[in-house]
Amino acid sequence: MAETQTVSQGVRVEEEGGGRFAQAIRIGRHRLSGDEPVSLGGTDAGPSPYDLLLASLGSCTNMTLRMYAARKGWPLEKVAVTLVTERIYAKDCEECETATGKVDRIDRVIELEGPLSDEQKARLLEIADMCPISRTLTSEVVIRSRLEA
Repeated sequence: MAETQTVSQGVRVEEEGGGRFAQAIRIGRHRLSGDEPVSLGGTDAGPSPYDLLLASLGSCTNMTLRMYAARKGWPLEKVAVTLVTERIYAKDCEECETATGKVDRIDRVIELEGPLSDEQKARLLEIADMCPISRTLTSEVVIRSRLEA
C-alpha cells in the first residue's frame, strides 16, 4: 500500500446562505468567507476561489523564502508576492506543453527587501518554484470525489 501524507486536518466549506455563491470556510479554528464578485453573480462577501488559490500560493512562497533565507543566514528583511491569474491561448504560451486550447497562467512577482547579493536574489527566485503549493500546482494532482452516504 502506498504511503499517504496528510497535509491538513481538512477544510469544510458550506453554503453560507448570504447569496447565491457565498461560502463559509472552516479550517481548524480559522473562519473565512468565499464568494464571487458581483459581476459574476455573487455578493462579494469574500475572496473568489481563484483569489484563495493565489493567496495560498503567495503565502507558501513567502514562508518558503523566509525559511530558506533564515537557514542560510541571509539578510532578507521582507518578502512580498503579487499574483495574477488569467486564461491564455496555449499557442501564445512559449513555455507551455499544451499546444491547443487555453491554459491557466499565474504571474508571480516577488519583491525582496534587504541587502541581498544578486546571487542570493537569483537563488531565492529558484527556491520560490520549490514551495509546496507551487510544486502541487505544477505536478499531477488526483482529486477523488465521492458522495456522503
